[in-house]
Amino acid sequence: MRYIPHTEQDIQQMLEAIGVASIRELFQDIPDDLYIEGGLPVPPALDEHALFKRMSQLAAKNADSTRYLSFLGAGAYDHFIPSVVGAIISRGEFLSAYTPYQPEASQGLLQSIFEFQTMVCELTGMDVANASMYDASTALAESALMACNITGRSKVLASQGVHPHYRQVLRTYLWTNSRQLVEIPTRDGITDIDALAAALDDETACAIVQYPNFFGLIEPLAPVAESVHRVGALAIACVDPIALGVLKPPGDYNFDIVVGEGQGLGNAMGFGGPMLGLFACRQEHLRRIPGRIVGQTTDAEGRRGFVMTLRTREQDIRREKATSNICTNEALCALASTVFLASLGKQGFRELSETCTQKAHYAAQLLTQIPGVRLKYPNTPFFKEFVLELPRPAHEVCEALLHQNIIAGLPLGEYDASMQNDLLVCVTETRTREEIETFATALRSVV
Repeated sequence: MRYIPHTEQDIQQMLEAIGVASIRELFQDIPDDLYIEGGLPVPPALDEHALFKRMSQLAAKNADSTRYLSFLGAGAYDHFIPSVVGAIISRGEFLSAYTPYQPEASQGLLQSIFEFQTMVCELTGMDVANASMYDASTALAESALMACNITGRSKVLASQGVHPHYRQVLRTYLWTNSRQLVEIPTRDGITDIDALAAALDDETACAIVQYPNFFGLIEPLAPVAESVHRVGALAIACVDPIALGVLKPPGDYNFDIVVGEGQGLGNAMGFGGPMLGLFACRQEHLRRIPGRIVGQTTDAEGRRGFVMTLRTREQDIRREKATSNICTNEALCALASTVFLASLGKQGFRELSETCTQKAHYAAQLLTQIPGVRLKYPNTPFFKEFVLELPRPAHEVCEALLHQNIIAGLPLGEYDASMQNDLLVCVTETRTREEIETFATALRSVV
């Protein structure tokens, strides 16, 4: 009870006021077998030195990318983070800065967000971007609701080439808002354009594809946009921003909304977060964007300044007019991405994308020389991820390689029962030639 500020007398008065005899009675819906009688079964307290030693022992049980050779991707990526990123974002004025609720007093933070928005627009080929979202899945779901609001329609089409976790979040958002989700199958790993065209009608608000998709394949965007716009719906792309260093942005294909996962732009994988949702769109949809937007203006003396703008869209002010209940952003993660992109510059960013492409293709070429191992989709271009078809279940292969300190990738059987032998492999710029060859040797020994 040491962390509960109320005295026994306080508790008894509250219980009497609501008409129950005890706290146990108050929580009577909790089964008796879930109660812990007596003290918690925890070991005695440790001093600081002993505690750090114990925590280090526990941490050593994790198969992390600093001690294991990782080829795992599927939405969280092991990209190199320049030291300048940590040096800047760990400064006190940034590290302690939450999303500004008195924004004009935080000009430095607002400027960094404005620069972030500008870079997102340049990457995606869109006109405007917001200050960021929680992650790609929520950005994707918000984009679908935004499309429904713009068009006044209720049906959302999403390719099965979109990350399955993103589709789960999308399904939940749409269900709670009484919208319909229709999943479009893939053919040879990419969206079946014929199936997409057949599903489009005058109730369709939007169609969503991933670029590159969940399997690492590069979706052809032009036919998607053409088909979708023919029925008056919106085209939405969910991107890996690193790929946009070598691929044409969705804006060049006349897409209306672009979302994505920005974790790879200077943010660590952590234990699956925090992530960084990107959100951008055409100018005409500016007032429908969820979340926050920082605008550039001038003050009474003509000096450049920044301001949180269009605030009535948000939950914290005039809720009845809100386009979303998202009322914050990933400010520190967005700052990390801004520093990351600024430190690389346009040429450095392109070289990063090219290096990922080259190393992934070298790995695919080497791994498919192993007897019984082949590319699942050999005729479709891919970026930094590809699917290997193995001669035995992929999860067994991954378990065997863990004993050699290798995280081989993501077994796909969990997401599709017909893909039990399929393994999604990711190769970023951080993997060396020697590491790729080590992986190939180890894989040969277990398949």
